[in-house]
Amino acid sequence: MIYGCAIALCQPLAACGSAENPSASTNDKVAAKAAPAIPADAPLVIAFGDSLYAGYQLGPKEGLAPQLQAALADDGVVARVQNAGVSGDTTAAGRQRLTYVLDNAKAKPALVVLGLGGNDMLRGIGPDQTRANLDAMLAELKKREIPVLLTGMMAAPNLGSDYAKKFNPIYPELASKYDVSFYPFILDNVVTDKALMLGDNMHPNAKGVTVVAEGLAPLVEQALPNAG
Repeated sequence: MIYGCAIALCQPLAACGSAENPSASTNDKVAAKAAPAIPADAPLVIAFGDSLYAGYQLGPKEGLAPQLQAALADDGVVARVQNAGVSGDTTAAGRQRLTYVLDNAKAKPALVVLGLGGNDMLRGIGPDQTRANLDAMLAELKKREIPVLLTGMMAAPNLGSDYAKKFNPIYPELASKYDVSFYPFILDNVVTDKALMLGDNMHPNAKGVTVVAEGLAPLVEQALPNAG
């Protein structure tokens, strides 16, 4: 499968966001759906990632967590999806905060959707470090017996084939090692369509996030106990 990384991943370091989340743009918004009431005992899904998860430049109902929750509801699956995305996060930063997020969750997660590594790649961090950090996070989740859906990233073409050969296999190989659900590329069917991307050509707009959420929803549903 060929992904259009050249469109979105050959930009400056700010690509996957700064530590702050700018206010929502007035363009490319989707109408927010009325959110159904979520029971207190509904399964908890934690979306743990970087700006692609955090809803960079999007409104409060337009990020991945709320849109994934809505996509699940559309399929008759009731779950609470918690936004644990932090713009600018590397795998090292995610590794440092994972235990805090898990320890302070209101309930044991039924699933963690894990997606980090884009900022590592954009900062030129060695793939071996990225792999080690993701491996450690997956090991922690396995130790806690928390199912995982891993979302992959791909190296920017301008980093060269040697880097890509080391970076791109990280995600499928770790998914296989830990026997977790796997979505090969978080921006699949999004990054090649400018109508689904923000003006920076790096982050999805609200419509793009809808595509991502709809792509992830079936895998999330398969991982949740008693889904539907």
